[in-house]
Amino acid sequence: MITVTQALDHLFALADEMPVDHVPLLEADGRILAGAVTSRRTQPPFAASSMDGYALKGVEADQHAQFKVIGEAAAGHGWAGTVGAGQAVRIFTGAPVPDGADKVVIQEDVTRTGDLITISDDPGPKDNIRPAGIDFAEGDTLDAPRVLAPADIALLASMNIDVVPVRRAPVAALIATGDELVMPGETPGPDQIIASNTFGLAAMLKRLGAVPRVLPIARDTAQSLATVFSLARGADLVVTIGGASVGDHDLVGHVAAELGMDQSFYKVAMRPGKPLMAGRLNGIPMVGLPGNPVSAMVCGTVFLTPMIRAMQGLGQAPVPRVQLPLSAPLGPNGPREHYMRGLVSNGAVQDAGLQDSSLLSVLANANALIVRPPSDPARAAGDVVDVVHLT
Repeated sequence: MITVTQALDHLFALADEMPVDHVPLLEADGRILAGAVTSRRTQPPFAASSMDGYALKGVEADQHAQFKVIGEAAAGHGWAGTVGAGQAVRIFTGAPVPDGADKVVIQEDVTRTGDLITISDDPGPKDNIRPAGIDFAEGDTLDAPRVLAPADIALLASMNIDVVPVRRAPVAALIATGDELVMPGETPGPDQIIASNTFGLAAMLKRLGAVPRVLPIARDTAQSLATVFSLARGADLVVTIGGASVGDHDLVGHVAAELGMDQSFYKVAMRPGKPLMAGRLNGIPMVGLPGNPVSAMVCGTVFLTPMIRAMQGLGQAPVPRVQLPLSAPLGPNGPREHYMRGLVSNGAVQDAGLQDSSLLSVLANANALIVRPPSDPARAAGDVVDVVHLT
């Protein structure tokens, strides 16, 4: 068996970086920016008023001073003249500040009679002007890689970018295996259960920006498994669920080898998730997850998440950990690294209950994984442990 760190190194070696697509800005949210994007303009492109009021010369902006209003500037409709001594231009938020003016007195500090205004209240030192380029300048960049968020989309639009270079979303083919499985909505036989792992992992992959492709359940025959493997052609990653252990009906490794799989590793010193395998199947990265529901989901968090991020050009790093104190004691750990389902509350963490790898209800109620090193001794409340947050 290899360690979790060693397994991740193998998976990163398999994680082929996706090519670059160019997509319309409206389709770029949540995608991975593949290269730096350069602004095509300065924002704002001119000194702009940040308030409704009157543009005039700041040296004249004294309380009780009077000015003649000689024009009006609105957003999208600037005033083309030059403001002279004793003159003011009515101005609205976002409008270009006219030449000769360097201060906007807000309308609340002014009284107006016809074309004359008087500064009735102390205008204060603030000029109420946004300088040209205060946000960004032509030639500034939005750097990559990054997951594009709504604020990034707004920034790119303001930069006058309409097409964005992004990583192509990796397509992950999901193959559940086993005669015991039926799809949700079907009626299971007396010895069957519902195929839950596929749908939990598909949801996880979607949140990571990948495109899950759910293939038919592969039954416990070499022919069925080979047939379903053939349906994975064109995927960027093949993920099998179950059938990777050493039982008489665990055929994934055997059939994959017959189909040309170059195996990178088999078995990881962790719980849950020991029977994990990975390699390349006809050039496509393949990961074989264990079949127990919690094992599959935990391995999805610990292994598939970093792998997908690496394929998207986001770097090669394990899932982030934080350190939190225990709110309840824990017993000693065994010889394998243990990812315990945990509950974080009020800045501390405790185990979420029974740790059996078949109990999805416990995983659904958990919001974290407590990472226990091999042979970790018993821990008291208040001891600090490593935690992976679940979302």
